Amino acid sequence: MSASVGVAFALFGALAAAGSDAVAASAAVAPNVLAPSVLPPLDSLVAFVGDLDDWRFVFRNADYLLGGAVVTVGLTVASILLGFVVGFPAGAIEVYGDGPFKRLVEGVGVVLRGTPIVVILVVMYFVIGVPQVNLGPYSLSGAITSGILGLGLRSAAYQSQIFRSTLASVDDGQLEAGRAIGLSRFEAVRHVVVPQALRRSIPGFQNEFTIVLKDTSIVFAIGLAELLTRGYDLFIERTTAVLEVIVFISAIYFVLTFVTNRALDRLGDHYAIPEGESA
Repeated sequence: MSASVGVAFALFGALAAAGSDAVAASAAVAPNVLAPSVLPPLDSLVAFVGDLDDWRFVFRNADYLLGGAVVTVGLTVASILLGFVVGFPAGAIEVYGDGPFKRLVEGVGVVLRGTPIVVILVVMYFVIGVPQVNLGPYSLSGAITSGILGLGLRSAAYQSQIFRSTLASVDDGQLEAGRAIGLSRFEAVRHVVVPQALRRSIPGFQNEFTIVLKDTSIVFAIGLAELLTRGYDLFIERTTAVLEVIVFISAIYFVLTFVTNRALDRLGDHYAIPEGESA
């Protein structure tokens, strides 16, 4: 063992001496010439980030990918709104409801949360066969409608738990105080509890928005050309550009997620309940 270490140090010393002699010789021959750059060659940098021709291919097709990003944003916004419209009443029923209707809402939520999103989308499109929806001069294809319904109902199941927890977090004494000043139970919930619950739900809602944004990539299963599907089309067309296409798509997802999170952070700070105002 010690002999091996000694040989290794001897080789290292010989290489170091040879290197020093080479540097000294070059300095003696051309003292005014600058030392060679220690930066890696350009080819190595290009190999690290991808091929320049492939990047040109990606940027030539950037409008195609950005069109997919528009579909992704549209699906996300529509699904989140549907999830809110369905999820908030469902959360309120779980907190203030009773009887068979409450058990039904809880059961449907468990099923939706426990079913993979790709299964929900496939059932919506291929089994139920959601039809095309006409909105005046515009129309939504069956695939888009199925995507919105699938993502929206799945989001509603999760949003219901966000709102259930925030509604339950408001102290019961505030509900009783509302009743004491002459409000009905519904009015007390609406005017006293709900405004506070909505403020407290912003952090959880922010997380759900990010999840739905990423889940839109699953609509490829029903043939909808969103951002990731269009990226797949590109690197099928040019198989050497896989890295570049994925990096470009990832950058778009990052920008969408970052902007959304920062906006919801500002919204949460603006509407945060000041300390001491709520028990």
